[in-house]
Amino acid sequence: MNNSARSVTFVIPCLNEEGSLPTVLQKINTVCREQLANRETEIVVSDNGSTDKSTDIARSHGARVVDCPTRGYGAALKCGIEAAKHEVVVFADADDTYNFLETPALLEKIEEGYDLVIGSRLGGDIRPGAMSFLHRRVGTPALNWLINLLYSRRGNRINDCNSGFRAFDRAIFLSWGVGSDGMEFASEMLVKALRNGVRMTHVPISLHADAPGRKPKLKTWRDGTRHLLQILLESPELFHTVGLLVWVLSWGVLVTGWLSGPVTVGSASLLGFHSMLFAYFGTIIGAIIWGIGLLLAAKMDSGPLDYRYLATLEEDKLFWYSIALAVVCMIPFVMIIFSWAGESFRFLSLEREALMLTAAGSNGIVLLFQIFAAHLIKRA
Repeated sequence: MNNSARSVTFVIPCLNEEGSLPTVLQKINTVCREQLANRETEIVVSDNGSTDKSTDIARSHGARVVDCPTRGYGAALKCGIEAAKHEVVVFADADDTYNFLETPALLEKIEEGYDLVIGSRLGGDIRPGAMSFLHRRVGTPALNWLINLLYSRRGNRINDCNSGFRAFDRAIFLSWGVGSDGMEFASEMLVKALRNGVRMTHVPISLHADAPGRKPKLKTWRDGTRHLLQILLESPELFHTVGLLVWVLSWGVLVTGWLSGPVTVGSASLLGFHSMLFAYFGTIIGAIIWGIGLLLAAKMDSGPLDYRYLATLEEDKLFWYSIALAVVCMIPFVMIIFSWAGESFRFLSLEREALMLTAAGSNGIVLLFQIFAAHLIKRA
């Protein structure tokens, strides 16, 4: 480390961690004394409502305690980061599963010019019992892949999105506007970092098992779903692309079945009425997926061109476009009723035509309600 090395705040989110907190704080103090002596350092324990001796232990080890009234991992981290006085923040859990003695490796990368450094468990040493098979082989790799697919640019790639040991430039972090209060904070932070094009890297770290008898606060399915939703929240483009693809392919099957009729392949009959029914269902699913992206884009004030156009329609255009679309959507249903009435409301032999008209009308209605929903969300 050199004399120009930046100052560091260690932020520790805490909720009833009196068993492991002394060891964690001792390690941080050791690092500060032996390897970061040329830096200004501080320890902030962001307490999330502890009812044990955690806060007393924190103060006795020289830490500054910040009370965070909002419950949640992310809320505690945000309170601690906002309260930090120094340029660089290092955070990890208070349960001693991450080894703060490895902090200098992360800070070396910060000094090289990186804005965010992630301690990679998957690239390091995972001790026996420290991570379940499901988290290590399924959950974390799947979320890594999704984040990289949607947000990775210019070589910035995530290889351990759920690591809770990170170092970063505090001012840059605050500019991202990370808002999550729960465990999904970890994913939102990475998505915002990637969207802002920060310089990011990883260093291998060790991960240790929880102390015997400690009850983990992580809930696999709840928190995994929260991570997934948070990742998708930032990507209306995904819903736009997938929705349009499903919609176009389904309409292709529907129109082909209407124009050409059944095609026999071996003993199978394709593109008949039943194929058209499934395709009709596909057009609705595609329209709904596309509409989710429109709602997200309306909330974010960003997204593909068609989303931005529809979400920013002036109110008079919104009204008249809606009236016109509603009329157009009703025409297919009126045509079916008149055809049916022409048969004295008996069996209607125009199954394909009726299905096509119903698909056109229902797709239009779905679009109409989605546009209205987008404008309601913008005003919420």
